Amino acid sequence: SRSPKRKSKSGRRSRSPRGRRSRSPHHAAVKVKQERDDHCRRGNEERKQRYPSEQEHRRDRSGDRDRHREHSDRRKNPNERPGVRGHERERDVQNIREQQAEREFYNERRREHRQNNESSGVDQNPELRQSDNKPKEKAAVNKEKPSFELSGALLEDTNTFRGVVIKYSEPPEARIPKKRWRLYPFKNDEFLPVMYIHRQSAYLLGRHRRIADIPIDHPSCSKQHAVFQYRLVEYTRADGTVGRRVRPYIIDLGSGNGTFLNNQRIEPQRYYELKEKDVLKFGFSSREYVLLHESSDKSEANTKDDDDDDEKEEESDS
Repeated sequence: SRSPKRKSKSGRRSRSPRGRRSRSPHHAAVKVKQERDDHCRRGNEERKQRYPSEQEHRRDRSGDRDRHREHSDRRKNPNERPGVRGHERERDVQNIREQQAEREFYNERRREHRQNNESSGVDQNPELRQSDNKPKEKAAVNKEKPSFELSGALLEDTNTFRGVVIKYSEPPEARIPKKRWRLYPFKNDEFLPVMYIHRQSAYLLGRHRRIADIPIDHPSCSKQHAVFQYRLVEYTRADGTVGRRVRPYIIDLGSGNGTFLNNQRIEPQRYYELKEKDVLKFGFSSREYVLLHESSDKSEANTKDDDDDDEKEEESDS
């Protein structure tokens, strides 16, 4: 059993350290907090005594930074004077002020110029102002050259035969002849069937058998190689009067290997008048086509009959 607590003679409890312990469980935590607050308070008081104001403290810190920067710059540039950096700052400030003044001067001039334009009525024409503001377009360096070759686009709707666009269209003076012209083909002195070419006003010669009136099967010939065309042209009679007659012509349609009249190559897209006993060749083909008509045997003896035939053609065509 525990012994009863001793009491003093005056009736009070003993003042031993064991008896003086606080019964509150938070006494130690409160004491630590108070000590911490006291420490912070003392630190603030010491800081206030050392730096009277916060602004002075910041000023001192900025001064320390400037001194440190100047010291580092002096170490980098030992030949530079201590006050050069301050002069540079002043010069920069002065340059900025000059730039601002110059900008204001030009703005004022621009404003005056705009007012003058408004007063003179330039702004009343917006198209002129837009044309002035638009930059000039640069000319193309590689300008495409024009092409004058026949494309067939204009004849696509009106000159299509069996689904193929014909490169050639007959001229207004095209006529069907009264004289019965014929082509006599020869191949290495071999006689071939005669071709009667008086029933139409034009005959297309080429390798394209679907549209060619006179097919040419040689690979050196084009699909649409040349055209045998009859035209009504004017001529001068012996008495000086002017008449008209139908004459045969040949025209090359821009073939690759050309058309030859009496062993001479003709220019493409140009009419060449044909005469009796003329010889035609196409490409590299060995075939030769001799032009004759029904009265070729007696034409040299009696030329008056030919003139009469021309007059009859003129009366029928006019």
